Amino acid sequence: MNRWLRLARIPNVAVSAAGTFVGGWAARGSGLLLPGSADLLLLLAAASTALVTAGGNALNDLLDRDGDRANHPDRPLVTGEIAPGAARGFVGLTFLAGIGVAIPVIWAAPLVGVLLAVAVAAILSYEFRFKAVGVLGNLEVAFLTGLVFLYGAASVGSILPVAPLAGMAFLATLSREVIKDMEDMTGDVGRSTLPRRYGLGRSTGVARGAVAGAVALSAVPLLGWVSWAAPAGIMYLALVLAADAVFVASVAGLPHRLHWSQTVSKVAMAVALLAFVSLAFR
Repeated sequence: MNRWLRLARIPNVAVSAAGTFVGGWAARGSGLLLPGSADLLLLLAAASTALVTAGGNALNDLLDRDGDRANHPDRPLVTGEIAPGAARGFVGLTFLAGIGVAIPVIWAAPLVGVLLAVAVAAILSYEFRFKAVGVLGNLEVAFLTGLVFLYGAASVGSILPVAPLAGMAFLATLSREVIKDMEDMTGDVGRSTLPRRYGLGRSTGVARGAVAGAVALSAVPLLGWVSWAAPAGIMYLALVLAADAVFVASVAGLPHRLHWSQTVSKVAMAVALLAFVSLAFR
């Protein structure tokens, strides 16, 4: 893969953009084609999310070079394929572009500007302060994941219908972040992560508790938001049950098979995203 796409971590960028689209579709509940200018506003919001995510990922690599030599030796800043100065320029460019493309959306929906400011502040505070604090950093990454859905919803409508989805994304991401820290214990020099401070046993409890909370929240859309008997309700129920089962599988074997658990958690998130899409047809 191209070194710049690897620096941006393009799979993560694509998932973030997809989450923005899904948040907008689910908020409107009118399918994947939105009326009037809503389609364009949602597209710009997704582009903004993608650019800011790319900049945040590049900043993370820039500041994590020492730890990545042990945990991720193939990353382009570690291998020397990209110089630190060039990476800094990439971070600045993507952040500015992400803010720039969001200006028309902010003009139409001012809440988007508030959410964007919060997101950028959270990314910077994570990288320069809370990443080293362990569980607070995990919470901030999880918060940013949930915020993606609210960002898409705010660009085309109300964020309230999407709040349960954002909560599920927050808890599922928290579980995965803790599992990642468990896997990276050896290379996480200078970071006071949950596993390094309290061990694998307590970290396993946090990961499993977060998944339990996400599974519980997955029932909320069926409590009045979408009919169980409607096609959207049937699709959502089938997909979210599958996602819940995979999430449970991702934490069942902890604290062993950590890389496998993290991979399974990604699969569960993909299935959950499809479940969220089904709510656009309610």
